[in-house]
Amino acid sequence: MIRITRILGTAGALLLVACQSVQTTQPGAVGVSRKQSMSSMVSEADIEKTAAQQYQAELAKARQAGILNADAVQTVRVRKIAARLIDQTGAFRPDAKNWPWAINVETSKQINAYCMPGGRIMVYTGLINQLNLTDAELATVMAHEISHALREHSREQVSRQMNEQVGLTALAGLAGLGDASVQLASLLTQVTFDLPHSRVQESEADEIGLELMARAGYDPNAAISLWRKMSASGQGGTPGFLSTHPSSASRTSDLQALLPKVMPLYQAANKP
Repeated sequence: MIRITRILGTAGALLLVACQSVQTTQPGAVGVSRKQSMSSMVSEADIEKTAAQQYQAELAKARQAGILNADAVQTVRVRKIAARLIDQTGAFRPDAKNWPWAINVETSKQINAYCMPGGRIMVYTGLINQLNLTDAELATVMAHEISHALREHSREQVSRQMNEQVGLTALAGLAGLGDASVQLASLLTQVTFDLPHSRVQESEADEIGLELMARAGYDPNAAISLWRKMSASGQGGTPGFLSTHPSSASRTSDLQALLPKVMPLYQAANKP
């Protein structure tokens, strides 16, 4: 019993020391102000370096398969929308406009898109074509994904998983944490391509994304029409970017409640 208590105490101490409270973004008009718990073993620089390597690997695979930016018109369209959104990221974090942004399109039937740490965006053609998205609806999805990067949600998830592993290591009585850097690439891959964001993270991305698109001059009402399209198409919770979101009806209600906060920003962006 004494030994178990000591082990539990050691694990608790490790977890306590390894975590720090971080405010990654300004709250904006939508008021996202939650402080996030980040592991001191997972720095922003480490996450970005790993993300850059993984993104380049994805680009290389798509390029070799002939499915990277295969439609020039579609690629230009996506990049123009991205540029407008990126130009407004300073409202949430001033450093974001200077990130090494990259915007690419992959030919795929998947209804999906992602933005890796540091602003590395990929949009799948299935998202655009199968839902017949307007520019504003496409901006909804892209702004949502950019918001995950602004809030460093990937780092937050990796931190949580790494801390869980540290706790398990301590409880098992194993020595050393030297494999943390090796684990990072695997964890980031899981977070980006396999594991869903938490419901809190998804809600934050919805809220920040709505303000981001409004500031960029895209009608926030398009967020409502997007989820209605999703519901009508029968894709309610399937696509990767939906993750652990609430139902389309619940999400639509939440977004509608935020419209009064962001519509003035949209109107200001479109003044002659």
